[in-house]
Order: sequence, then C-alpha cells, then structure tokens
Amino acid sequence: MSVCYCYIVECADGTFYTGWTVDPEKRVARHNRGRGAKYTQTRRPVKLVYVEEVPDKRSALKRERAIKKMTRAQKRKLMA
Repeated sequence: MSVCYCYIVECADGTFYTGWTVDPEKRVARHNRGRGAKYTQTRRPVKLVYVEEVPDKRSALKRERAIKKMTRAQKRKLMA
C-alpha cells in the first residue's frame, strides 16, 4: 500500500474542506476543475493550506475524521 495524505484546502468563501488522497497536488487540481467533492464545486478556487503524510488508507481515513471534528480555531492552529 502506498503512502497517503490528509489535506485541508481553503475554499474561495473562506471555509475549509478536509480530505485524503495519494497525490495532494493532483487532488487539488481536481477540486479546482469542479471534479472533486460536491462541497468544493461551488466554492472554487481552492488552495492547499495543509498536508499531512500518513502511512496508509486506514490511517488517512481515521485522521480525516479527527480533523473534520476539529473547530476552525483548532484547524488554524494545526496549519500554523
């Protein structure tokens, strides 16, 4: 299994979207083409503001859930 990444993008409206992928740059480009998550389709463009490497898909999904539960302030602190 390949290395995975959890990421946060900041949308044009200032909101954050969290996801996971095996290729962060390719995934952000997909979001910006309107082919990513439904949430980001109407909030383009998005910019990558945080990436965290995790060892596998299972870890990525677990970390993604943990980040999504964070408050906006906690996410900002994580990005700092």
